[in-house]
Amino acid sequence: MRMLFPILLLATAATAQPATKAPVPGVPTNPDALKGVSGEKLPRFVSLRSGDANMRTGPGRDYPISWNFRRAGIPLEVLREWNVWRLVRDPDGATGWMDRAMLSGERTLMVTRSIRTLHAQPDVSSPAVWRAEPGVVGRVVMCANSWCRIEIEGKSGYILREHTTGSYPNEPIG
Repeated sequence: MRMLFPILLLATAATAQPATKAPVPGVPTNPDALKGVSGEKLPRFVSLRSGDANMRTGPGRDYPISWNFRRAGIPLEVLREWNVWRLVRDPDGATGWMDRAMLSGERTLMVTRSIRTLHAQPDVSSPAVWRAEPGVVGRVVMCANSWCRIEIEGKSGYILREHTTGSYPNEPIG
């Protein structure tokens, strides 16, 4: 259960530190490198639409389930596309295939590594509006340069992009 305090937002579940993202063979590292069968850029970030979604070892229902996600909104990176299947990487670095119906184009960010301060303005000297633990997921309102404004349960604030996962460096969003 997520609990909201005046200055502290607790995550639903403990989350390990994200692994260093190793390149996946055959996947470009430049986000503008190519487009998938959907016509969207690859790689790109999306979010998990459902609170019950399976990641599989291959692109099809005949492939074994490697992971079951139980929390909607988690940011996932789409690395490749095949028909309705998307090769995704989760915030911990695990990769697998998911049906596109389980994914949403809504952008989210996940707080990483330690408790992070969210500010009233995109400036570290601006007042703190609240703090978020690692694993907290927020909807992206906008990102510019090194700052993103996220919203969680009606509260919003600015967080340094480097304190999250779910976007590329300097990627404009919103």
